[in-house]
Amino acid sequence: MLHTISAFDRIGEENAFAVLARATALAAKGRDVINLGIGQPDFRTPDHIVEAAIKALRDGHHGYTPATGLLATREAVVRRTLATTGVEVSPENVMILPGGKPTMYGAITMFGEPGAEILYPDPGFPIYRSMIEFTGATPVPVPIREENGFAFSADEVLALITPKTRLLILNSPANPTGGVTPKAEIDRLVAGLAAHPDVAILSDEIYDVMTYDGETHHSLLSYPKIRDRLIVLNGWSKTWAMTGWRMGWSIWPDGLYDKIRKLAVNCWSCVNAPAQFGGIAAIDGPQDEVEKMMRAFDRRRGIVVEGLNSLPGVSCITPKGAFYAFPNVRETGWKAKALANALLDEKGVALIGGPDFGTLGEGYLRLSYANSEENILRAIERMDAFLRQAPAQKS
Repeated sequence: MLHTISAFDRIGEENAFAVLARATALAAKGRDVINLGIGQPDFRTPDHIVEAAIKALRDGHHGYTPATGLLATREAVVRRTLATTGVEVSPENVMILPGGKPTMYGAITMFGEPGAEILYPDPGFPIYRSMIEFTGATPVPVPIREENGFAFSADEVLALITPKTRLLILNSPANPTGGVTPKAEIDRLVAGLAAHPDVAILSDEIYDVMTYDGETHHSLLSYPKIRDRLIVLNGWSKTWAMTGWRMGWSIWPDGLYDKIRKLAVNCWSCVNAPAQFGGIAAIDGPQDEVEKMMRAFDRRRGIVVEGLNSLPGVSCITPKGAFYAFPNVRETGWKAKALANALLDEKGVALIGGPDFGTLGEGYLRLSYANSEENILRAIERMDAFLRQAPAQKS
């Protein structure tokens, strides 16, 4: 009998991948499955990015790169950060990583240990809580409420901070809710954090360009008073449809940068060279395809909200960011995960039950509109047929 450490028994999962596997298995058996579960753009990576990576391979960029990323890649992130936030950062504070999760892992393991508390959004990206529990720290959920437009409340966040709090995790625009926290609320939070100088902040800004209806993303980098304890997560996956490239970046304060560099050396060594050349091309090249993708997401968002609000027992506020809707399904009489499972099994519509994103996710489903308008309309039709025919359930 092999005995692994107890921390591995506490690791959770990201159920979107489990749903993807079930949907793929059903499709392999001949079922017509519409997948609105997985959070990845349904667009190809723009051609100029692909060609830059191919050129890098042909030019012989086949070896290791620095653990922190190529200087040219980090400098591209510096340019992009200045263009989108107006804030100058140094390439010596930029890390290139294989996706966004290594930044979460790095930040949470730096501050998480038994006796510590880490605040995270609920409902929120499930890896936050999973990694907190892995470290033995106490996960403290920050309520993300529908009545607040799924923005966080500064007052609620600040009220949860105790002398044991080591790290605060924020996410706007948000997964799974599509919520965008307004600047006034961020201002209030940052002002309140002055009373808690020992609390580090991880700001997950991976959906920073994905806002609608005139909303603007406000990066926490814009607040000099917290820069010495702020970690900002971002990357290429969502903005440039590069999920499979595994390309992320993060910006670290001076006091933590060498720690994440050492973790890279021990865990993943470096990010592959050709992907980094593709990442440079993504930042410095034309943004036409990004703008085209965002226009498509905006159209789909309108279709999704109108369609969901036409379903019996379902209501859905309009998401202001990312590419997710988070409809309220309490009035259907179904528990959220049971409903998601039934819709996949009986109607071939893959969605994610809200409890997979936290205890406050009960009563909601996550629907990704990173799929075609035709498929979204077909999925809504199937959901409508199911809810009008199926008896209310159940757990």
